[in-house]
Amino acid sequence: MSNDRYLSILNQIKKHGGKIDGGEPNDKILVIDGLNTFIRVFSVIPTLNDDGIHIGGIVGFLKSVGYAIKMLRPTRCIIVFDGKGGSTRRRKVYSEYKNKRKTKIRLNRANEYSSVEDEHQSMLLQLQRGVEYLENLPLTLLSIDNIEADDTIAYITEQVLPKNKIVIMSTDKDFLQLVDERVSVWSPTKKKIYTPKEVYDDFGVNSKNLILARIIDGDKSDNIPGIKGYGMKTILKKIHILSENDIVSYETFIKFLDDNELDLDKDVLLRNYYLMQLHEVDISSSAKLKIQNRVNESIPTLVKFKFQKMFLEDKLYTALPNLNSWLATTFNRLNQMAEKTHG
Repeated sequence: MSNDRYLSILNQIKKHGGKIDGGEPNDKILVIDGLNTFIRVFSVIPTLNDDGIHIGGIVGFLKSVGYAIKMLRPTRCIIVFDGKGGSTRRRKVYSEYKNKRKTKIRLNRANEYSSVEDEHQSMLLQLQRGVEYLENLPLTLLSIDNIEADDTIAYITEQVLPKNKIVIMSTDKDFLQLVDERVSVWSPTKKKIYTPKEVYDDFGVNSKNLILARIIDGDKSDNIPGIKGYGMKTILKKIHILSENDIVSYETFIKFLDDNELDLDKDVLLRNYYLMQLHEVDISSSAKLKIQNRVNESIPTLVKFKFQKMFLEDKLYTALPNLNSWLATTFNRLNQMAEKTHG
């Protein structure tokens, strides 16, 4: 795709990117990257129930969500999943996008599954069952066909709830570009909340400039190649405006490269910017409306009986004892807030 075509698309995004005046300023919203969270815990918790059935993904998912809620004490929790089909618009731009991405299989599971296919099937079944559990908790679940969770979360954060304090829970570095005084990112693996200071301390650039550094570096996890010979250290040394200035526009960034005779492939940079930036998400008006409507709906309340019934059917009690206490200490506050949305 040519530079002119990329710029035309980006200009269209800017033209139609009006904000929605939603949310209460005093609310603190926890927005969870659902699939990112599930895959992370599935990979490290190989738990079996009394019948020898794998439940580690389900239990780990519930515990991870519960831990974040207890620690961060939000007034609302929204869990977002990739829509069916993933990001069609990114694959149209770059057909190899996420093409080599695979779920990491733990070596310590070699004796637990007869094949990689069996483990993958178990992962899908546990994810589906985990979502069924979440549907009975005071949480908002959201998934839009052909749209990645990244884009949905970014749209919620910047457009649907522009007044709220928001904490995004994910290990995906793409979300760090959204960090400012209102938006932070909780990384469960690093056990760190990223504010503008933490982003600068870890990466050496302002959070709003991180996207410009990353389009040079690329993103191996999404199979997006960067510029050969440019790691983060080289980027910070040669493109010092990213660390010296608060906010650098894409145009200023390109001008700096030209003025300093840094011969970086502009087609690759613009392609990567389009693939990786989240400030101006390219999603349809109908998809935006679906997101707005879902976020503005009454929040579901706790369906304790159904949750308990599933819990007993799946024999989760060995891995998650004291269920009633866990539900009460984790979800009572959110349930009270959810009840208020029902008038």
